[in-house]
Amino acid sequence: MDTTDLVLAIFHHLLVFSLAGIIGAEFVLIRGDLPATLRRLVGIDRHYGIIAMLIIVVGIGRVIYGLKGWEFYIYNWVFWAKMAAFVTVGLLSIIPTVRFASWSRQALASPGFQVPAAQLASVRTYVRAEALVFLLIPVFAAAMARGY
Repeated sequence: MDTTDLVLAIFHHLLVFSLAGIIGAEFVLIRGDLPATLRRLVGIDRHYGIIAMLIIVVGIGRVIYGLKGWEFYIYNWVFWAKMAAFVTVGLLSIIPTVRFASWSRQALASPGFQVPAAQLASVRTYVRAEALVFLLIPVFAAAMARGY
């Protein structure tokens, strides 16, 4: 069981760090020449969804097969705060995902397409909010690791 717990923890951490990198990449790409980077942004956002789903699967594995036992997680308020932060980040990512796909379709249909300034400002706000809420996840994880 020690090895299983270790492997799950390693994968979980690598996936969470990858998600942080993707949020950072989106943050950077929406500040640049958007029409030129839309295709890359859509691809990165697709990976965002895949990695988020893998985090959930591996996280469930940690709860079920981890050394601490499911009771540690189910009855721990910090765990639920961490889950709430993760869900909030996921919900905040919906608008950017929809907009990226829409902009990409419009850019393919019309080569001179320019992203509407109001929509771009809105997406920047959502991505910024994702990044800020995401910062809570390692805070809660550190608290959990110390028995809170």
